[in-house]
Parts: sequence; structure tokens; C-alpha cells
Amino acid sequence: MKVVSTESKSPEDTERLGHELVRGFKGGERVALVGGLGGGKTCFVRGMARGLGTKGYVKSPSFTIINIYEEGRLPLYHIDLYRLKGDEELFETGVEEYIHSNGVCAIEWADRAPDLLDECDIVVRFGFLGENERLIEIEKR
Repeated sequence: MKVVSTESKSPEDTERLGHELVRGFKGGERVALVGGLGGGKTCFVRGMARGLGTKGYVKSPSFTIINIYEEGRLPLYHIDLYRLKGDEELFETGVEEYIHSNGVCAIEWADRAPDLLDECDIVVRFGFLGENERLIEIEKR
């Protein structure tokens, strides 16, 4: 297990980190995103999407649970578990097929489903340092 910590000074820095993360992805990666509201999770996924070649606007799927972006070099499945109350509810949503697909799966609030969190290949944790500054820890398992 390897953990890399870095400071992000702006949303653009956070996006850049997401962009860099996906550089060597081949498909099937599951990325857990853990942190408070406004911590930079969606901004990081926006960078992941750009790194995969996704065009268009990337937004949080808080109400739809999943946003699917298939026009890049790999499909990106952006999942948000904020409204769920655990692993049981997760599997009632029907997103399991995306989680175990050959695309890249970015899961915001993954800590709300502990069993799923354990299955993730990478865990990205966001901590607040200031208004726009974040401590971002990337753990590759």
C-alpha cells in the first residue's frame, strides 16, 4: 500500500491531480473519494474525466446516483453515495454492474458503503486546509 500526500492550492490544482491519476489507467479501476461537502471530490473527478478524454460538463450525480461518460478513451462511471445509508442500499440502486465493469469508476462518499470501500483500488481522501486549499491523500492498494 502506497500513500502520497499533496496540497492543492486551488480547484485547478485538484482537477490536475485527477487528470494525472488516470494517465496509466487501462479500465476496471475503482477510485473511492472520501471527504466532506465542498472538499473537492467532484472537481477531482472532473480532472479524471478530462484525463480520459471526456468532453462536456462533469457534475455531481448527487440526485441521479450515477453519471455516465462514455466518449473518452475509457468509460467513466461517476457515482455519488451521499444519499445512501450503507452497502445494502447501494446494491438496490443497480450500480453494481458499473462498479465491476471495464470502465473507470469514481465513487464519491465511498465510505458510506464500507464493503465497497474495501474493494476500491485507490482511495483519495480530501482534507480542508483553507477556503480553496486541500490536503489530498492518494492511497494505491
